[in-house]
Amino acid sequence: MTWNQRVALVTGVTSGIGEATLKRFVALGVKVVGCGRRRDKLDALSDELGAAFFPVQGDAAQSSVIDAMWQACQEQFGDEPDLVVVNAGRGLGGSVLSANLDEFAEVLELNVKGALYLMQKAGQAMVQRQPKCFPDRAADIVVIGSVVGRNLSPFSAVYGSSKFAVHSLVEGLRREIGPKGVRVTLIEPGLVLSGFQAGAGYSDELVDGFKEKFGPLLYGDDIARSIEFAVGQPSHVHVGDILIRPTRQDYP
Repeated sequence: MTWNQRVALVTGVTSGIGEATLKRFVALGVKVVGCGRRRDKLDALSDELGAAFFPVQGDAAQSSVIDAMWQACQEQFGDEPDLVVVNAGRGLGGSVLSANLDEFAEVLELNVKGALYLMQKAGQAMVQRQPKCFPDRAADIVVIGSVVGRNLSPFSAVYGSSKFAVHSLVEGLRREIGPKGVRVTLIEPGLVLSGFQAGAGYSDELVDGFKEKFGPLLYGDDIARSIEFAVGQPSHVHVGDILIRPTRQDYP
């Protein structure tokens, strides 16, 4: 199956990893439906990328937005997505003692509940389809986790707990639907410079410290290249887990 036969659904395309993944997919010939909160950014991406990209404005924590994206894949591109990237998420600075619990509730809503809804919807649809398509056609669910979903980070331990939860859901989904011909891949980025830091409430001093200690840091396209590698394998080859750090990042 060639790239131009694939239809992708990507959340959080207005910055960082999501934007880089969207642009990489479109350059390969993939047709993409993507969501984000910023109408101006979505319009700019649509103007730049043309008919291969269809934008849906909204919060990926809301099931109605995910449903609208799924419907758009069928209406705009004539097929359900066979490539889903669960990317939208937000950070939260603070330790167990200091984290804002009201903000943490919002993190859980997007990072865990919203991610699970999309994983479940995609998994159910792909399991129905793959018995007729595998191994001629691949089906991929890619989930963006984090190094702090594997290693405890003292400055963002509460945020990290949401990624620990996501990692467990990814492994559970892989075991459930991998035998049915659907690939589930976890991507665990280290420090990636994007709008994530501002959204998490990280100070300029903290980010400058990351740059000094670990730099050069990663950018969105560094992660998008790894996503391309994983989903570009023949359908019988599963790349299950990729952890990517800046070379100088020793921990987390």
